[in-house]
Amino acid sequence: MATYKEIQEYVKNRYGYVVKTCWIADMKEQCGLNPRRSHRRISNRRKYPCPRNKKKAVREAFKHFGMI
Repeated sequence: MATYKEIQEYVKNRYGYVVKTCWIADMKEQCGLNPRRSHRRISNRRKYPCPRNKKKAVREAFKHFGMI
């Protein structure tokens, strides 16, 4: 499984922007993967969910690394 840093680098090289780690965690949850829970997270609701226009890039990174 790819690290968050590897996913960020892949998206940056391919699309020219860096995705936030909270967006990656949100997409992992949506794709049925089990993201690690941050020790700073208070509630079950995500404060910063992945924006619609960034979901395609993160999902493509997951496919590239064979995660889905």
